[in-house]
Amino acid sequence: MYLAAVFTTLAGSHPEGRQREGRNLPELTEMEGGDDCSFPPDSSDDRSQRGSVASSATLSRAQDVLVYLFGDSAVHLTVEGLGSVTVQELGRSVREALHIPESVQDAFAFWLCSPLLELQLKARHQPYKLCRQWQDLLYRFTEASEEDISQDEPYLQYRRNVFYLKSKELQIEDEGVLRLLYEEARSNILTGRYPCDPEHWTGLGALSLALEEGTGLDSQQFTTTVREKKLSSFLPAHVVMGSGGLLSTLRGKSSRHAGLEQNLLEEYRKISTSAGNSPEPTQLLHQYLNTCHSLPYYGCAFFVGEIDKPAQGILQRSKRKAVNVGICLEGVYVMDVKEKHVLLGLRFSELSWDHSYPEEEGDSHILWLEFDGEEDGTAVNKLLKIYSKQAELMSGFIEFCVELKSASEGGAAAEMDGEVNLSQQPAGQEGRSKNGRGGRRGMLHRQGSVVCSRVHSLNTISYVDNGKEIKRLKPKRAASFFTRQTSATTYSAVQVTENLEQG
Repeated sequence: MYLAAVFTTLAGSHPEGRQREGRNLPELTEMEGGDDCSFPPDSSDDRSQRGSVASSATLSRAQDVLVYLFGDSAVHLTVEGLGSVTVQELGRSVREALHIPESVQDAFAFWLCSPLLELQLKARHQPYKLCRQWQDLLYRFTEASEEDISQDEPYLQYRRNVFYLKSKELQIEDEGVLRLLYEEARSNILTGRYPCDPEHWTGLGALSLALEEGTGLDSQQFTTTVREKKLSSFLPAHVVMGSGGLLSTLRGKSSRHAGLEQNLLEEYRKISTSAGNSPEPTQLLHQYLNTCHSLPYYGCAFFVGEIDKPAQGILQRSKRKAVNVGICLEGVYVMDVKEKHVLLGLRFSELSWDHSYPEEEGDSHILWLEFDGEEDGTAVNKLLKIYSKQAELMSGFIEFCVELKSASEGGAAAEMDGEVNLSQQPAGQEGRSKNGRGGRRGMLHRQGSVVCSRVHSLNTISYVDNGKEIKRLKPKRAASFFTRQTSATTYSAVQVTENLEQG
């Protein structure tokens, strides 16, 4: 049946199982600014017509619709006029079914998802019509093969709105709403989409256990419960599986699991001691979400891409590394897909950006991120290239987040911040401002935490303040990226020459 994963007669399994087995998922969120829809038109070519599209007579009748939630559940709706129903209309029905208060209705949005692509929808979008364009979206924004695209089916999911402020989320007291947010955050922790350190994932795992089983388990009950439900229900999969190959995994599995269980038990006991035998569920839910809020990429929209690996030798050809790029109202975070840690995290005040289209066949779309760094004791600006067919989407998303954040902060707050910065600016930085350079942004330092940037492990292009590059910039650009930043006065233009040497 066409679009069986979205509009179904309640047959089939929950899509989350397929999602977790698929490749890394981009979360492609269309910009809310502007009225024009940026999706490709609903064409009539073969790629857009997957299978047999239901007739208008069929669509006019009442149809069963499943709207999936995190946590292996779904909302069953009966919808008339399925072909023209909008997200706004579906939203009213879902909120009513889930008893979501009107005061927090903006906390959630509808997403069209599959193992290949995730897309947040606007209120005016018509999910059925967008599903008919799904293959066009996959060809345009993913590197998937024709076979994978032909077999891909989207489903409709109700989940956190990427534009919802964390400060508003902290004020929510409704248990049902908190559980929806908790289930999504928990999924992102367990799948490694949100990298976190041992103290984070152990504490979060213990909170999950307390929410499911209560805080009154003794040691024997704890061990029995954890082994019945498996550690992977409470701790990230990559932590439970370990690394180092099959043999080392088999040899060390038992001792590693015993250590993980012991650490989880210790954290669980702390919760039992502090919260008592019967804490309010909202107390534990708030504690879980508050811990997730300490992760800077909580609530991000995620995109996929690749970056260059540092060359291991003079003659060795550079290879690429798969990354996830998380973007939210606070900044941009580049994460190593395999190692589950942050490679680069930048707030918008710390970066400039741009994107470039392929110049020749075989070239890639590129998102360029520029930030301050240091090389042999010299202050330099660094450029990171992210290869991705979603580069244009990422660039537009950054621009919209910057505008939205700036608007929310208000003019008065911006003026006050400017006065403080000017009054505290050192004399050396004042001199650079007169030459078109703003005050230097905060340096990024090497850290041991998976949450902190690993600038030293990135293969970047560096250049100095006066525009003389240390390494060749490719493709050739006539101007700098500095037209795409939060403050137009932060940088002067950098001219690119053709006779620069490769570092």
